[in-house]
Amino acid sequence: MHNHIQRLHQLASKPDRLIVGLMSGTSLDGLDVALCRISNAGLSSKIELLEFTTVDYDHTYRQRIKSVFSKRQVDLQQLCLLNPWIGTLHGNMVLRCLEQWGVRPEQVDLIASHGQTVYHAPKSEHQLENYPNATLQIGDGDHLACAAGIITLSDFRQKHLAAGGEGAPLAVYGDYLIFASPKQNRVMLNMGGIANLTYLPSSMDASAVFSTDVGPGNTLMDAYMQQHFNQNYDANAAVAGSGEVSGPLLKALQQNSFFALPFPKTTGPELFNLDYLARAQAASQTENLDHQDVMATLNQFSANMIALALKRCADKLGDYHLYASGGGYHNPLLMENIAKQVSAVPIHSTAELEIDPDAKEAVLFAVLANECVAGGKDKFSNINEGIPDITMGKVSFYD
Repeated sequence: MHNHIQRLHQLASKPDRLIVGLMSGTSLDGLDVALCRISNAGLSSKIELLEFTTVDYDHTYRQRIKSVFSKRQVDLQQLCLLNPWIGTLHGNMVLRCLEQWGVRPEQVDLIASHGQTVYHAPKSEHQLENYPNATLQIGDGDHLACAAGIITLSDFRQKHLAAGGEGAPLAVYGDYLIFASPKQNRVMLNMGGIANLTYLPSSMDASAVFSTDVGPGNTLMDAYMQQHFNQNYDANAAVAGSGEVSGPLLKALQQNSFFALPFPKTTGPELFNLDYLARAQAASQTENLDHQDVMATLNQFSANMIALALKRCADKLGDYHLYASGGGYHNPLLMENIAKQVSAVPIHSTAELEIDPDAKEAVLFAVLANECVAGGKDKFSNINEGIPDITMGKVSFYD
């Protein structure tokens, strides 16, 4: 037996594993790094979030990623170069975090790396009959493993595609293992660049679980702030809160066939971007709106689409408890606009379930890595809802 395979066997046999989960989202604000201790696997998994931080990206990172991000035509050499560059950079970021936390790299069993999404292309959007669903994350796992000196699992989304899914949302797997409860129906709402939700029935019946993207979370607001205010995001909704919602623009923004598609569905900044906004402004003759009014309208747009999806859940599924996470949770105006429309359902934080709302996605990838190495016993799928029973993650050894 190769010593690498023997090492994986040893990791699988341990009562618990120390795993670093990494998440780099479409907002390009930074790398979320979560140090987790995970015992057991499957529905018996117990997760302890030991440390969490977001390592801010500098201007160079953002500009390099934006040169290939969500673009149909890119410099192929640049894309090729970024793949190892990001992997090595993320590996070094992990080492710096571990040093700050007083943890030696050899104490860590695994790194679970989401990578950096640069393009998401479900068939519902590319409309090319002879091509499948596709998505692309860069940040090579081999380079990350070599930089950090830690076994790394990466590129999780490709197996989901290969099994007939759209490569997203993957949160459903971790949501089910971590948050499903026999005591209450739960909806886990994550508001990153794109908003998605997972429904978890108290029956614990996997065939009743579903997860879906619902539309823009922060992506349009962040892009507009970066273009017009030279800020990465609208801190405390200061800009949106000083504006007025434009009815004509809001109506135009909401006129897209994506919102009428049945669940599950996926999307990304390839659809919801500044070009999308420009077309809506042209259609509604609102090109001369003040920037504050545009931001107020984009905030209301995201809230409306999230609330619409939640109402569709309630109509089909009855009472549930709502737990929110992601950057959007910190936008007070967005939360207020959602709460007004789902007033019968209080919005809780995943912190009440002992997971930092900012760390949730990074933790979920740590859970997927744990399942890849030590799980596989509790089968979980709902093929009718695009949730295939699969093991995700490609293993990279550091030597």
